[in-house]
Amino acid sequence: MRTFQTFSWMSLAILCAIAFGHVVGFVNPSEKVNGLWLVVAASCFYVLAYRFYGRFLAQRVMNLDNQRRTPAHRLEDGTNFYPANKYILFGHHFAAIAGAGPLLGPVLAAQFGYIPGFLWIVVGAVLAGAVQDFVILVASMRRNGRSLPEIAHAEIGSVTGMATAIAVLFIVIVALAGLGLAVVNALYENAWGVFTITMTIPIAFVMGMYLHKVRPGRIGEMSLIGVALLTIAIITGRAVAMSDWAAWFLLDRNTLIWGLAVYGFFASVLPVWMLLVPRDYLSTFMKLGVVALLGAGVIVLAPVIEMPRTTEFIHGNGPIIPGTLFPFLFITIACGAISGFHSLVSSGTTPKLISQESQAIVGYGAMLLESFVGVIALIAACLLVPGDYFAINTQLSIDTLASMGFPVAKIHELSQMVEVDVSGRPGGAVSLAVGMASIFSALPGMSGLMAYWYQFALLFEALFILTTIDAGTRVARYLVQELGGHAYEPLKQMNWWPGVIGCSGLVVGAWGYLIGTGSISTIWPMFGAANQLLGMLALCIATTVLIKMDKAQYLWVTVLPMIFVGIITLAGCYELFHLFLQRALTGPSAQVVTMWVNTTLVGIVATLAVIVLIDSFMKWYGYLILKRPYTSSEVPEGKGIQLPAGRCC
Repeated sequence: MRTFQTFSWMSLAILCAIAFGHVVGFVNPSEKVNGLWLVVAASCFYVLAYRFYGRFLAQRVMNLDNQRRTPAHRLEDGTNFYPANKYILFGHHFAAIAGAGPLLGPVLAAQFGYIPGFLWIVVGAVLAGAVQDFVILVASMRRNGRSLPEIAHAEIGSVTGMATAIAVLFIVIVALAGLGLAVVNALYENAWGVFTITMTIPIAFVMGMYLHKVRPGRIGEMSLIGVALLTIAIITGRAVAMSDWAAWFLLDRNTLIWGLAVYGFFASVLPVWMLLVPRDYLSTFMKLGVVALLGAGVIVLAPVIEMPRTTEFIHGNGPIIPGTLFPFLFITIACGAISGFHSLVSSGTTPKLISQESQAIVGYGAMLLESFVGVIALIAACLLVPGDYFAINTQLSIDTLASMGFPVAKIHELSQMVEVDVSGRPGGAVSLAVGMASIFSALPGMSGLMAYWYQFALLFEALFILTTIDAGTRVARYLVQELGGHAYEPLKQMNWWPGVIGCSGLVVGAWGYLIGTGSISTIWPMFGAANQLLGMLALCIATTVLIKMDKAQYLWVTVLPMIFVGIITLAGCYELFHLFLQRALTGPSAQVVTMWVNTTLVGIVATLAVIVLIDSFMKWYGYLILKRPYTSSEVPEGKGIQLPAGRCC
């Protein structure tokens, strides 16, 4: 049996190498690559990484031990702490981390060609993103489910703790702006899409009331009701768009922005069972089901990738994302490879639900699955003819694109097939929806249904995004209350209604302003840079955790990705700072205030990151070189006190 297993793993590794050879052009370099090879290469690489590197991290680095009682058992209260079934645990964690980042980032980064994005998504997730998620999850689990800023404060100091808290708040707000902008660009002047998305809100209310008030515990019945109502909304959306009621849903950008802000406000203040829980639950099924269907479609259809391996924009001057391949590719991909936002989930609800320590490997596996979502999104976008891809994601004319060497081929035909003008809709959401619809409509028996698949794809993306927006707005409101509580004590009471309403209004006003005054070329790079910086800070905190576990021999696990991510994101912040500053000084007067705001925000978050790094390096030097004693906030088995000074574990 052992010989058979060894042979199987070696065969899988060989298949992985062959697939990568086709993807990067070592095999048949003159031919266009088949999308099937990207799926095979990524899938094999993820399986090998989970089996070998994931096991190494679990057994050697973090020493997962099922004999240690987790907070879910020690602090069980039936509300925040309780031991969840391992499958429910995975579903919750994946739904919480899988926002729109892995959908939109890879699509926007396709302007550089498909190879750079594919390699960073796959390799970056295995060596950086999944490592961050897993180590922070275990660190929080062994500290009674503490949040990332609290861990930073306890393990490094008050300076790093405060800097991390402020950086987290900034990143969440910019992330919400970037994701909200993608929704607005996809739905303006789209009656079918607006009607369908609007209907998901009362559907979520119906599901929440049914499960909470009418038939408590009847999850199956609630699921059937939700899926049935969602299907009806998609089907009737076309009829509404072609009726006299269409004018009610043909909304301009400003109306959509304010509507989105109102939704985010109510999602932040209403009880979670009314909106957040049913929407998350419904979106989890859609996320996993649609990704699986897309993967199967690529395998069955074996479509050809039309986008070249690299484009001329790797040297800069791209029409979608400004700047060169380094560092803008990495900050554009955002959540597909590493996401600082994940560290908030890994130190939030998930560590409070783990029944056995071995289940913490979910932190590594779920990130690999999200990375696979990014690969599928990249494939869907790169199936389009490059000229059509740029026609959708920019405001450039057909003649301008042709003069750049990217002639538009089927943009009018695609618009007719999906029954919406898809040209000039930047943000990634529309081009991804067109690519997804092309795959679905090419499956047996699906011809002629591309318009329905297009709206379904938009709904799929919007559920990703709206789940992040409502949950992110609530998280940001918590952070504002925590920070404001240092100056005004009542704000620390999370259920104090004046604080709830005021802080929620402040948060939605902040990201609503960024959406209304920004563009995808300014907001998304800023979000990507900030999000990656938080990932660097999480890896920095994880390094301190390893030092205090007496795991200095394994520091390369977190230090190497921290250095790489730190270099690319600080370089990105430097480029963005000067880009925004130049536009503030020389750009149109209407954009001066916006550019100064962007310049200030990028400068603040980069400064906070440098402060955390310097503070951490000083602590590491003291622990490793000067052999200074330290304390750890890790909770011993069955207790709730700090370990004494000296080396722990």
